[in-house]
Amino acid sequence: MAQLPDQALEQVAQYFQALAEPTRLKILNELRAGERNVGELAQACACTLANVSKHLSVLAKHGLVMREARGTSVYYRISDPNIYALCDLVCGNILRQLDKQSQFAELIRQANEP
Repeated sequence: MAQLPDQALEQVAQYFQALAEPTRLKILNELRAGERNVGELAQACACTLANVSKHLSVLAKHGLVMREARGTSVYYRISDPNIYALCDLVCGNILRQLDKQSQFAELIRQANEP
């Protein structure tokens, strides 16, 4: 990343912005099991069709999902399964941080006990 020009860094930042929305992460997680249409994703994410469509558009723009029209339905699937390795790495890091915070909070609680 150190050798990337500013324009490339801007694209990297936009890629991460696409992942920085909880509903989009839910959609990606739903697509782990395989392709889904907008209605299935909306139901699974407890969102409106319009909202899910908007999020899918962002994910597609950044190359995270692909769409395929079949008759009157459009199905979405993951473009690059490596996105899950990235998400798993970040989630693991967050879990470790929360564990450390929990341990710290427990030490403080114990120190304040009579």
